[in-house]
Amino acid sequence: MIKSLLVANRGEIACRIFRTARRLGLRTIAVFSDADASARHVAQADEAMRIGPAAPRESYLDIGRIIDAARAAGAQAIHPGYGFLSENAQFAQACADAGLVFVGPPASAIAAMGSKIVAKARLRAAGVPVLPGYEGSQQDLPHLKIEALRLGLPLIIKPAAGGGGKGMRIVRHKAEIAAALAAARRLAESGFGDGALLLERYLPAPRHVEVQVFADTRANFVHLGDRDCSIQRRHQKLIEEAPAPALPDEGRARMRAAAIVVAREIGYVSAGTVEFLFDDGEFYFMEMNTRLQVEHTVTEAVTGIDLVEWQLRVADGEALPLAQAEVHLQGHAIEARVCAEDPERDFLPSAGALRLLQWPSGESIRVDAGFATGDEVPPTYDSLLGKVIAWAPSRERAAARLSAALEQTYCAGVHTPSWRLGTALPSSPNALASCPLHASRGQRPWPSRHSRFTAGRDTLRTRAGRKPTDLSALGMSGTASRPIFPASSAIRSRGPVGRTLWKSSSRAAHRRP
Repeated sequence: MIKSLLVANRGEIACRIFRTARRLGLRTIAVFSDADASARHVAQADEAMRIGPAAPRESYLDIGRIIDAARAAGAQAIHPGYGFLSENAQFAQACADAGLVFVGPPASAIAAMGSKIVAKARLRAAGVPVLPGYEGSQQDLPHLKIEALRLGLPLIIKPAAGGGGKGMRIVRHKAEIAAALAAARRLAESGFGDGALLLERYLPAPRHVEVQVFADTRANFVHLGDRDCSIQRRHQKLIEEAPAPALPDEGRARMRAAAIVVAREIGYVSAGTVEFLFDDGEFYFMEMNTRLQVEHTVTEAVTGIDLVEWQLRVADGEALPLAQAEVHLQGHAIEARVCAEDPERDFLPSAGALRLLQWPSGESIRVDAGFATGDEVPPTYDSLLGKVIAWAPSRERAAARLSAALEQTYCAGVHTPSWRLGTALPSSPNALASCPLHASRGQRPWPSRHSRFTAGRDTLRTRAGRKPTDLSALGMSGTASRPIFPASSAIRSRGPVGRTLWKSSSRAAHRRP
């Protein structure tokens, strides 16, 4: 039985995993780079192990150092979180070879989804809808140009080994094909170490809809509903909600069934997310994320299931606690990511000391945070500070709660666009119908298209029509109108979320190998 867990990650996801691990009575072990020596996830673990300097390749991406840290700390299992090594088949195999339990899918399943070319060809053969495209092995640029002309325009070029929207190129004109292919090849080689490309028909305004799947080592499979993640910037998600709104019942059922087919096809185990593009009543497989998603929280809110607990129990050899007929969704949940980014500079990352970071509270509000007042946001890693999640019986009420919660979220020391997201989430059901987040046809709304996400401070107004207080001198986003939460306070929610959501701790004993 697993009694000790090392989390090979940092920030809010490490804090979130530790919360469940502590509740289950596991000894928790953090890892940290020199940039994170005083980070919140380090303080929340029972023990913390230094794994190297700030550069990710010398710390959080160094498989050998993480395995050595796990052995030195006496860890029995490793949870990869998301990002870093979470979808690295070599890391999963290295854990197994070292006698450590990898809390996630087997290396073979990760590898099966690691190449979009191989994955899409395999799933097309299994009957899963896939966009028309080219996934062939002949990868010289002249042949790719021929295939691009065969597919027709517009089309999208993707690195076969890529993810997160990185390295993609949209081509709308014939004259752009050769240059776009060459640029995509360079980015694929430099960013992913693999120059292979795939071509797909480009859908100008699809919805990004995904299905949460779960499987155990006994070949039991379930889905836990779906999510809509269509509001993005630079192909990175900003707002997610569950369940995905305004899907036809028949299409939703077929999409969920297809997600189970994908998981079965590759012998999947643990939590995974199958992502689809939904357009004009049809859905198409995009990719599978073989890990826990950032937005798993909205699924937890509508199902009442702790996905990390399920991961740990399945990794320990237990069967899934629920069959498909026993999984029930209740209400609606919406999540907003709060990132250290400057909306005045095209959402460039913002680093520095957090002189003030106030998270919201309220009915059925959940906060998963990796930072608090006084912490330092390093420039080296992902910009996510935390996530604000609102649940309500209806979508309209969930949006209103999230809007109010984001208006209570204040930050000084680094820039955040969270207050602009709050402005973009209307509380009125009438306004809701015209908001891009809530459009039933579901065009993917990019923040750059909407002034409420990108307008300067002087152009924004509150719902009451007042100009927000300009706190730019403090580096603050929003208006200061209520007391700051003390750093030691616990944030709890009421309703289906119903758990302690964040609590500071100072129990870590630093060990330096």
